[in-house]
Amino acid sequence: MKLRRRLVVAAGWTLAGSFGASFAFGGATWETPWRTLVIETLVNSMFSGSCVTFCVVALPWVVPRARRQFAFPWDWVVILVALVAFGIAGSLIGMTIGLLIGVVPAAQFFKAWYPRSLQMSVYLTVIFGISGAALEEVRARLEKTTLALRTKERDEAEAQRLAAEARLASLEARVDPHFLFNTLNSIAALVRENPAAAERVIEQLASLMRSSLDRGASLVTLDQELVLVRSYLEIERVRFGDRLRFHIDAAADVQRALVPRMSLQTLAENAVKYAVAPSRDGATVTVSAVTNNGALRLAVEDNGQGFDASQLPEGHGLHLLQSRLAMVFGGRAVLTTNSHPGRTCITLTLPFTETAPAAAVGNDVPRDATCL
Repeated sequence: MKLRRRLVVAAGWTLAGSFGASFAFGGATWETPWRTLVIETLVNSMFSGSCVTFCVVALPWVVPRARRQFAFPWDWVVILVALVAFGIAGSLIGMTIGLLIGVVPAAQFFKAWYPRSLQMSVYLTVIFGISGAALEEVRARLEKTTLALRTKERDEAEAQRLAAEARLASLEARVDPHFLFNTLNSIAALVRENPAAAERVIEQLASLMRSSLDRGASLVTLDQELVLVRSYLEIERVRFGDRLRFHIDAAADVQRALVPRMSLQTLAENAVKYAVAPSRDGATVTVSAVTNNGALRLAVEDNGQGFDASQLPEGHGLHLLQSRLAMVFGGRAVLTTNSHPGRTCITLTLPFTETAPAAAVGNDVPRDATCL
């Protein structure tokens, strides 16, 4: 297919060059009758076509080897010598064809070939060959540059992907210590006051960590995340007793949705820290999940004293969660905080994406408080 395209292009070059040769070597002028010009051009094409065919077939073989074995300008000297040889051989072949079809009389073979046919053939071959070689070089450089650019873009995209994965893994690795350290603090507070309760919390923590430390994926199903949240709140309730009251409200049709691992747990941990712990009466924490116009909206609400989100230290769990959302979802996920004394609601809005059905979380909890 590539050779056919080259031959078609070569035919056009041959006709154009033969027409020009009629003026350069045939003595034609603009006053020459057009029929004479057409016949002269066709006859010239018969001779020059043989030369051009040599160029089309042999130049792709000659040029790369001359480039590899000779430095500039000697590579072009070799190419020029090859083109002259192609012109001589092609003119002889064209003259032989003219002899066979009766255009050239046998007695005038040499006279008709030399010098007029030879000059025209070499002229066309060199012009066509040099032009073709230069165009081929430009095309090859363009393809090489395009390939290099595409390779660079691909490598940059791959590097960005790997860097993003590394940053995400780093962020996720910083989430687990928040949860673990807070739970260990709860256990430390129970060891002297209630050793049996501390032992139960340690057992719950061991079971919980086996699932929470699974690094298989950045996204988990909502029902898996709710199991983590419930376990965390149960552990904290051993520490705070009746001061911690919680409800989990999530419909069955949203529990297969994908959410960032430990996202709801981070919000629940924040509620325990700022609503339950500072208050003598504790607080009620409500976790809820609904769908709205193709989006999944998760919320954790409490009736504590509230906090100033702008004063949170760098590396806080909410900051880490915000960074993780940006890494995973870009601008498609939104974390909003609305906090004042008596009511704090943190809402997480994500694209609603479902996975294969999983075991439902057995939550027989009331569907009462929600801030969605």
